[in-house]
Amino acid sequence: MIKQKTTMDTQTLIILIIIGIAAGMLGGMVGVGGGIIIVPALVFFLGFSQKMAQGTSLGILLLPVGILGVMQYYKEGYVDMRVVLLISTGFFLGSLIGSKLALSLSQETVKKIFAILLIIVAVKMLFFDKKIPENKTTVQVNK
Repeated sequence: MIKQKTTMDTQTLIILIIIGIAAGMLGGMVGVGGGIIIVPALVFFLGFSQKMAQGTSLGILLLPVGILGVMQYYKEGYVDMRVVLLISTGFFLGSLIGSKLALSLSQETVKKIFAILLIIVAVKMLFFDKKIPENKTTVQVNK
């Protein structure tokens, strides 16, 4: 089992809530569960390993329907429950905002927003990804 950090600073809390709001807005706007935002954001902004980000994202997005997948990641230490709860709170509010926004826009505009986001994430992951150790579980604080 991977040991998790016990304290979290204010900046990290704010980043986690913003990730949740962004993921919720995207989910509300284009029907995506938000993993397209959450996983890359946890990796790039908070230094999570890919496995930790995926396990934590599953904890946020798939409970209760993905409980078996979450349990497997959790057993191996790849779910940060504090992050799950904080992003879920932001996601809850962001999905309301995102759905209202999407419903006020044309279908073509929403489709273009989604496509641009996919391209940005893909380019970032393909060309600008940093190597992070597989067991990376804590975030960088006060550099």
